[in-house]
Amino acid sequence: MQHFRNLAVWQRSHELVFRIYEISRTFPKEELFGLTSQMRRSAASIPANLAEGCGRTQPEFAHFVQIVFGSASELEYHVLLARDLRYIGPSDFGLFNNDVQEIKRMLSGLGTKIRRATSKM
Repeated sequence: MQHFRNLAVWQRSHELVFRIYEISRTFPKEELFGLTSQMRRSAASIPANLAEGCGRTQPEFAHFVQIVFGSASELEYHVLLARDLRYIGPSDFGLFNNDVQEIKRMLSGLGTKIRRATSKM
């Protein structure tokens, strides 16, 4: 078992949460309980579930990684919606989208690594 803070994907997703909070402060006030809340929750659930998964068995951790992948996909959509609603510009969209795609690649690799280690047990 390793500490979640040592996971590169946790570090990357933790930084993304701060950036999502920062950009979502500029959203219209009527979105506070809508898109703003949804984006923040989906972003924060990525490092939070990785942290929780690290405290579990390997098979359980693999399941948490799948859950996290779903949260990353949800955030990917929210970023797209924010762009389409013109709450974020094309350059911010590109940065956030690239970050989410990289996190999803990292999660895929982590999931594969955990499953391989679990199958050797």
